[in-house]
This record gives sequence, C-alpha cells and structure tokens, in this order.
Amino acid sequence: MKKNSSLFYITLILALFLAGCNSGDPAPAEQVPDGSHDTLIAFQPDWEKIHAGEINFSSLLDKPAGGEGFVQLKDGHFYLPSGKRFRIWGVNLTGSACYPEKEDAADVARMLASLGINAVRFHFLDANWGPESSIFRYDTNNTRVFNPVQLEKLDLFVAELKARGIYSNFNLNVGRNFREGDQVPFHQYLGLAKGVTLFDDRIIELQKEHAYNLLTHVNGYTGLEYRNEPALAFVEIVNENSLTEAWFRGHLEGTHNSTQTSTWIDLPAYYAKVLTEKYNRWLEENLTMEELSALRAGAGLTGGEPVPRLRVSEFKDADKKRFFHEAKFIMETEKAFYTGMYRFLKDSVKVNQWVAANSDHNHWKSGYALLSSMEGLDFVDGHVYWQHPRYFTDEKTGKSSFSIENTPMVNDPGMSSVAQLSRSAIAGKPYTVSETNHPYPNQYACEGIPVLAAYALLQDWDGIYFYTFEHADPSEWNSKTTGYFDILHDPVKLSNLATASLMFHRGDIAAAGTTVLRNYTEEDLVEGIRADGTARPFFTPGFDPLTPLVHKTRINSFAGGVNDFPTTEAAGPVTSETSQLQWYKANNEGLVVINSPGTQGLIGYTEKMSEVSTYNMEASLSNPFSSLLLTSMDEKVLENSRKILLTATSSSILSGAVWNSDSTSLEEWGTRPFMIEPVVGTIRLSNLRGGRKLTVTPLDGSGHAMVPFPEVKIRRGKAEFNMGKPASVWYLIELN
Repeated sequence: MKKNSSLFYITLILALFLAGCNSGDPAPAEQVPDGSHDTLIAFQPDWEKIHAGEINFSSLLDKPAGGEGFVQLKDGHFYLPSGKRFRIWGVNLTGSACYPEKEDAADVARMLASLGINAVRFHFLDANWGPESSIFRYDTNNTRVFNPVQLEKLDLFVAELKARGIYSNFNLNVGRNFREGDQVPFHQYLGLAKGVTLFDDRIIELQKEHAYNLLTHVNGYTGLEYRNEPALAFVEIVNENSLTEAWFRGHLEGTHNSTQTSTWIDLPAYYAKVLTEKYNRWLEENLTMEELSALRAGAGLTGGEPVPRLRVSEFKDADKKRFFHEAKFIMETEKAFYTGMYRFLKDSVKVNQWVAANSDHNHWKSGYALLSSMEGLDFVDGHVYWQHPRYFTDEKTGKSSFSIENTPMVNDPGMSSVAQLSRSAIAGKPYTVSETNHPYPNQYACEGIPVLAAYALLQDWDGIYFYTFEHADPSEWNSKTTGYFDILHDPVKLSNLATASLMFHRGDIAAAGTTVLRNYTEEDLVEGIRADGTARPFFTPGFDPLTPLVHKTRINSFAGGVNDFPTTEAAGPVTSETSQLQWYKANNEGLVVINSPGTQGLIGYTEKMSEVSTYNMEASLSNPFSSLLLTSMDEKVLENSRKILLTATSSSILSGAVWNSDSTSLEEWGTRPFMIEPVVGTIRLSNLRGGRKLTVTPLDGSGHAMVPFPEVKIRRGKAEFNMGKPASVWYLIELN
C-alpha cells in the first residue's frame, strides 16, 4: 500500500470523474517533457486485443499454475516441483480490480498471460472503499462476514488465472477498517489500525479468524480450499504495517481522538495505555530488580507508577540503556506477532503456501530492526518507489495536490530503486519485491522497468510485482482516469512490462557470482531506529551503495560478524562482474547499458548513447532521454534470431495535463488517452546472422501490426532504419 496514497487517489480520481474529465476530444499535453518535440502523439493501449497481436508471451508460462504441485523452496530460492527455477514476473491488482465481473475474468487473465505475467498479488482484498472493493459484506456492522458475491468473483478469477499459468498471492490485512460489531474499542478512531494490529489481543484474534475463514474457503471453481490450492503460492500477513515504524513515526503516543483518519495516524489514548502496560510487564519479566530500579530512577520515577514510553522528541537525548530496553520491547513484540501468525497459519490453518511477514519499505530510515523481526518466515519482501509523490493541501486553493522531484534514476545510482531494494535481501531466503514503480507523472518513467528487471536478475532475486496494474473493476477500465500508480493504460510502462518479461523469464542477465555479505549487531539494529537519514539507504559504514550494481549482496547475520566490503571503481561506468550491465553516471548524463546475448538495452540520456553501443545495437536519437530494449522473440540469441522485438520509449503523459512552472506537479491532471513522446532517430543493428533482409513493423497499442517500413538489406551483418513515423512504442523486426 502506498504511503497515504490510496485515500488520496480515490478522492482525486472521483473528483476528476465527476468533473467530466473523460469528456470531449483529447488535447495534447501543454508542456512537452524536456522540450524535445513540438507535439506529442496519442497512443492508446487496448488490453482486450493484446492477446491476438504480436505481443502474446503466454507460452512463457507453465499451465496450469500449480499443475505440478506447490512451489518449492530450495537453496534460498523458489522452484517448481520439476526442478525448474520459478521467478515471479507479476503485478498487483488492487481493491475492485481483485473482483472482476464474471464476464471479464477470463479476458483479464488471458491478457495478463499475454504480457508474460505469471503472478498476481491481490492487494486490498479487504478495502474500505465500498462494497465492490471489499471481501466483507457492507450490510452488516462487522468485518467478520464475507460478501458471497465478491467471494465468488474472486474464486472465478483465481481459477481463470490458474488455467493460464498465473499464480496468486493473498494479502491478509491491508485495508480493513473495523466496525462496531467487531468489538474493537474505539474502532472509529483507528482507520487502518497500523501498529495496533501487531499488539492488540482482540485485533490479533480477528486477524486469525479472517485468515482461517479465507484460507479454508472452498473455491467452487477449482474444488479446493485455498490452503490446499497450489496456484495460491504466497500469503503476506500485513502490508507496510510495522510497530517499529509506528514508533519512529511518532504514532504510538496516544494523541489521536478523532474519527478523521488516514493511512498512518497516532494511536488513540486507550491503545497507548494498553501498549504501556505491555511494556511494563515486559520490563518486569526481562530486567533484574537492579536494572529496573535504575531504569525507573533514570526516568525520574519515585513511586510505583508505570515506566512511560519514549516519545520521538525524546529519542535523541534518551539514555542509551533506556532506549535499548524500549527498542527491544518494540522489536520483540513485533516479532512475536509475525511468528505467532506464522505458527497459526502453519499449525492451525495448515496452509501449504509460503508466508511473508511484511515488507521493508522505509529507506529513509534503517530497516534492519524490522528485517530482523521478519527473517524467521519463509521469504523476505521489499517495496520501493522512485520519487513517490508527496501529498499536501494547497494553501491557496484548499485542493489536494502533490509534488515529485521528477529527476531521472540513472543520474543517482547509489539511491536508485536497485540500491534501495538490495538492502533487504537476506542470505538463504527467497527475496521478492511486491511493490515498485515510477509513479505518474514522472517524465523519466521509461527507465524504471527495464533497469529494475536487469539488475534483479544480476542480484538473483526471486520476483517482482509492479504496483499496480489497476485499482478499478475491469468493467470500468476503458472509461476511468489513470491514477499515480496504474500501469494498464500507460503505453510506456505497459510496453516495457511486456518486453522485459522475455528477458526476466529467460534469465537473460546472469546472476553475479560474488555475494557481498553484511553483518549487523543488536546495537546496530537498536540505534538504527533513531539514526537520521544521512547514511541511507544501507546505513552500513564502509558499504559502497554502488555495490549492488556489481555484485550480489545479502544480509548474513543480525548477531554480528566481520564485514569486509569491496569498493567500486570511481571513474568510468560501474560495470557488473558479469560485464553484461554498465551504469554510466558522470556529468548528469546517466545511461544504463544492457548487453546480453538475448536482450540488449540503452536506457537514459541519448547524448551518451551516441558514444556507447551494445553487441547488436547502436542508436542516434533526437530525444534527450529514452529507453531502447531489444530482445529475441524466438528463443535464439539476438545475432541468430529471426524475430526480434524493439521497445523504444521516452516520456508519456495524460492528454491535457499541465505541468507547474518547475515540472514538479500538475496543475491539470489530464485525461486518457496517454500522449507519448515518440522516439525519433536511427537504429543501427550489427552482427546479424539470421537473414539477408529485415522488415521493421511498428505495432499499435494492442500490439497489432501497422504499415511496415520498407524492407532493409543486411550488408555484412549490418542494417539500419529510422523510427518515429508512424509513432509507436514497439517494433517487430523480422529477418529473412
């Protein structure tokens, strides 16, 4: 779930819809990204037709999902029972998108398979956004009864996904808002109850009840209880909901006394008192009389009153021992929740799925206290967004608004999504990324998916789910306005999502052979909670943040150990030890080069592209910033391939969008269709052995052929062609 984004998203999109934002003829965006072209071109994906075009990669998927049995865990990775490595190339579906109408379920599953998607993370199954978005009934005063209509839609959709080789991941607690009949004190003040869900006995009981009811439910379309369904491969207990995070955010202080809630709020006084009582019991059980007396004296207590918990404003100057004891209590309480839920799922519900606790997601703070609480479960997960929007209310207009830095990731490799996500992987555990994106309207979003896919393979991660494919019911997909995170209608993100699936499923980028291990002490975990953000994202002295661009990296221990970290070259590109990836970072002209036999790419500033080439491709482009991804479509290496896909993308923006003066926000959100900045220029291919002539065919938004370019002769293995007219984001190259 996005930090404070979901409610803002719903409010903003509803307001735009009611204002008639989808009416009238589309107008071009008023500001062209980077000023590189005078006009932008409308380019509309058509999800209902993709399966029948050239972009159908469903053959990459093993059908049905779970046909061999449950996904297995071996040597720190996921495998199919056949012994084949299983990597997740997935998307999130959020809220209403989890419950397609019966007539749409098969079409959505078919389309996702065509894009090479082999897993869906069902996010906000328990949303509080109306009866069409939630698994709970809305005509009761509690959240303990499923809506049978919604449940049947979910069942059918899971079955349709399964038939096409797409696995499922259920999130158990994300958006649940408790009601009076749940018998949760002060429920109306809790909102999502973040933090509270990890320590309050009644709410933990309700979470267990919900998990049992959902995972023992029999899917009428498959005939299996979900706990016995091999196509449901993964379960996540909570989402971005951490007691450690609540503490350092200042949300355990007991000041909230309003029904006005948001994603993160402070505790009501009642729950702050409950937590303080638990803390004092913990102190009595874990400290000697002398230690407890010293702690009480240090807190200025003379009577039998309880030891107060520290407020965030007191962190900096707090006595080291006092801070240590409270941090230990917070960490152990959080870990007890995860392990307690895990044992309940495994021993009482008897699930066969792999279970994750939560996701490491706050990279402006040290995440190791949280990760140490999560490590005992089956796999580890991380989230990151490149320049997540910051939401605020405009003082002049009173309207909700946002801001972003709107700068390219390729210029900041040490804080890139790759670097930030790399800190969370733990040795011996599968590692997945269940949320990531370059949120709209970032002008450099074309870099996000191909760069992350390539480095995820170098790091040997076990999967990525991009957030989010859609929020709405598929019956509304052709009419709704796109939000910050929706991928479906953005031609830049959709085309890269599909193209990179070939590289990812095949494992075109070799995993690094060297693993750089990191060790942390208990003091590192505790003091990291109150450390400032200057050492982000790794918060590890001596560890070069560029290391993940060269080698694999994993956490080795939370019990200490010797650290011996390599350094990266200061000059020139940062080159992976496999030599297949290079990251040029000098002079604010970042460029990532992918150079493997099956997939090659040039991603970033095009002026730098004119100096660099891959084994089979070089480019001269007029756009200042672009992404080129060249990949084989016939399982041969590129030099021998007879069918190649070139995805060429730059910026995209909704029609009619208006940037503010410094391109950090939008004065007008815009409406569909998306407008693309066409990639214009010359592509030169070399070392071609697959034929004597080549034909280049631009594809439309649904991946169907447009008018081919004139046939090009291949001379001495070389050929070149020009792109831009007609405008497209992907080109089919056929050799004969």
